Formats: sequence, C-alpha cells, structure tokens
Amino acid sequence: MRLCFRVAGVERTSDLEERIAAIAALDQPLRRDLYRVLSTADGWTSRDEAAAALGVGRPVAAFHLDKLVEAGVVEIRFERLTGRSGPGAGRPAKLYRPSQVDLAASVPERHYDLAGSLLAAAVAEATESAKPVVDCLAAVAHATGRQIGTVARESGDENGSVLDALRQHGYEPRAIAGGDVVLANCPFHRLAEEHRSLICAMNLDFLEGLVEGLSPSGGLSPRLQPEPGYCCVRIAT
Repeated sequence: MRLCFRVAGVERTSDLEERIAAIAALDQPLRRDLYRVLSTADGWTSRDEAAAALGVGRPVAAFHLDKLVEAGVVEIRFERLTGRSGPGAGRPAKLYRPSQVDLAASVPERHYDLAGSLLAAAVAEATESAKPVVDCLAAVAHATGRQIGTVARESGDENGSVLDALRQHGYEPRAIAGGDVVLANCPFHRLAEEHRSLICAMNLDFLEGLVEGLSPSGGLSPRLQPEPGYCCVRIAT
C-alpha cells in the first residue's frame, strides 16, 4: 500500500474521512512498526511472528494488528500453520499482510488518479491511431465523463443529481445567483498549475460529458471561465 496525505484546505466527505482515518491509524508508533514488519515480510505474517519481531506480547500485537485491519491498512486470512486438517488439527491462525490497495487522502480532495487514467488512455489511443494526443484526450475525457454521468443518472439514488455527481468526483459545486454552478475546487489542481491549457481543456471535456450523461435533454452548459479561487470551468443552467 502506498500512503500519501496532502492538506490544502477543508473537505467533508465520508469517503475522505475514512481514508484519513486509515492513514491516521499509522500515527501510533507500535502500529507503524508492525506495518514495517508486515511490509518487509515475505508473504503473510502471524501474530506470534509480529510479536516476536518487535519484542512485545502476543495480545498487544494482536490488538494493534486488528486495529490496522479495521482501518483498511492491513488485510487478513486464516490458515492452519501445522499443515494438518480435520479434528485435532487446531484452529486456523490469523495471518496479516499490508493491503494491496493504494491509499491517498488530500484536503480538499484531488483526483489525480482520474487525470492519470485519462492521460494514459489518450496516449495509448494516439499511439495506435496516429491521431494528435490532444484530440484523443478530448475524446477520452468526454466519453469517460458521459459514462460516469449516465451511470449516476440511471442509478436513481442521491448521486443522480448534478451537484452530488460533481462532489463525488472531487469538485466543490456552489450554486450562485442566476442559477450557474461554480466549482470551488479543481480535482486536478497541481497538474493544471503546470500544464494549464492541456488540463483545463481536459477538465472541460470531462465535465461536458458528465452533464451530458446526467442530463441528456440539455439545460446544462459547462464553459471555460477562469476566476481567482475557482475551478476554470463554470456550468451555466
């Protein structure tokens, strides 16, 4: 698991809180040491092995290992270490290893994984088709946004609304006088600072696809309108 924590403001979402809690679980010194033991082990580690590696009691190691499991930082499986099975073989041992899922948290939330996926898909498409990368990126971003918007609309739950769909993907939408929606957060902020024209165009294409999927009948119109303190895109209604 790769752990990364970036802070640049304030964000309140249950998913973000869960990820921050997972990272915060490693703030306890013994849990950090246990995580290092698991990370350097070849395969799965038992409670006894972890306790012996750190010179602590088995109950202490077990308690903190299970706290890491609860936080999603570590995963478990059960296995009989004796190699025997059936009656008298004993209870399966609880084994631990670091979670295989990367975990990152940023405040406000960023979605560099989405940007990376769009950029990689565009490069792959450009390589295969010999089309300009920027054209492929525009098509990929729009198609991805449309797919996400369509799924949100068809789900029929609270995420089907425009504002909820935007929040779920790292934006901070705010309805202003006149009905327009401004975005107080850019999910691709650092990339946009370094490659503004490329990333802002990708952002616009993504959001055009997103609102198209959410509202096929129209009525929503993303446009580039950079303003200090806001995302470069504003959605007109």
